[in-house]
Amino acid sequence: MSGHNKWSTIKHKKGAADAKRGKVFTKLIKEITVAAKIGGGDPDGNPRLRTVMDKAKAENMPKDNIERAIKKGTGDMDGVNYEETTYEGYGPGGVAVLVEVMTDNRNRTVSDVRSIFSKCNGNMGEAGCVSWMFDKKGLIVFPGDVDFDTLFEAALEAGADDVSDEDGQIEVVTDPGAFMEVRDALDKAGFKPDSAEVTMIPQTMVKLEGKQAESMLRLMERLEDNDDVQNVYANFDISEEEMEKMM
Repeated sequence: MSGHNKWSTIKHKKGAADAKRGKVFTKLIKEITVAAKIGGGDPDGNPRLRTVMDKAKAENMPKDNIERAIKKGTGDMDGVNYEETTYEGYGPGGVAVLVEVMTDNRNRTVSDVRSIFSKCNGNMGEAGCVSWMFDKKGLIVFPGDVDFDTLFEAALEAGADDVSDEDGQIEVVTDPGAFMEVRDALDKAGFKPDSAEVTMIPQTMVKLEGKQAESMLRLMERLEDNDDVQNVYANFDISEEEMEKMM
């Protein structure tokens, strides 16, 4: 299972996702604004915008909020000028961490991110220090009760790279350029995903236990709690048994 998806599962179990819906909206609005600024306001001709609009709708974001964010991105409304960048570092136990941010003040953000790393037994590194450990891929996740053989066939026919049955759910991995095509083809075939996104999948995993596992989860939570942070990817693995001890 991808480290990012592992974190999504942990968040769900801890009940943290619903509690932070306001922050989710803030981050999605930023992402919509930047996507519209870069690729235009038409989702049919802008795959990045279409993907984030789908995420916003899945979070029940009001249509007016989405439309305002698009207008700010295209310049039809006044808005903040966000800059995209990625920070890299190491968490407890040498876990590789990628932090994607959108900010209107890079100095503030880099200071905040560095402080979070140091307070959670990690440290920021130089650009490129861990990014080579991740592959950018499309990841489409389905519930485990879907017929695996039928989904497998449909996904490969649509152009997916891989399909696997992981911990009670089915993951379809694609090249980023084929992500929308594969997702749409599976949707037309009647398969409704639990989640679908272009993400960073780690090549290897680092198993954590005890205090290191606790510190790693604290690091992930604090990074994601920062308003400028859009996504956090890490290559940690924490067993179900270990999670139960911390719950």
